[in-house]
Amino acid sequence: MTDDSRRDGGASDVELVERCRSGDEAALDALVRRHHASAYRVALSITRRDDVAQDVVQDAFIKAFRALNGFRGDAAFRTWMMTITANEARATLRKHGRWRESAIDDVAPMAVDDPDPAEQAVARRESERARAMLETLPEKQRLSVSLRVDEGLSFREIGEMIGSSEGAARVNYFHGIRRLRELMQ
Repeated sequence: MTDDSRRDGGASDVELVERCRSGDEAALDALVRRHHASAYRVALSITRRDDVAQDVVQDAFIKAFRALNGFRGDAAFRTWMMTITANEARATLRKHGRWRESAIDDVAPMAVDDPDPAEQAVARRESERARAMLETLPEKQRLSVSLRVDEGLSFREIGEMIGSSEGAARVNYFHGIRRLRELMQ
């Protein structure tokens, strides 16, 4: 079992999972803190609605922790959690149908001491434009691009999450990036 999820310098995911299985609530909280933002971004990229994505993430964590004893460790906990989240988001869409409006991500503040408001406005507009174009991609391309760019997942992990092979995930990513470049010109 490999575990490359020591982002916060604390216990590894493997250690936290074992502690959760023993009833350690602090370990459960640590896993949620560590993976909540990624799960939310996955849910949002599928549902395209903030309120729905938040509900999906909550339900996904509940399902994951109820099934924790069945987690074999064939994949990293993060991959397993993101797969549960993606499946939960798809199930929610099947149950409730698709929504027409799209969520637009907030643009992070610029890392400059005295940012130029005009530059911020241009950056925000370009970010919104790119996000809107990302939303036009087919689901597997959109997810492949979003998971690779936003989450830094490997193509193997992306393939597991979108239900395809590593090669198919790579192809979806490159087709999505190529299409975004065409649309941005």
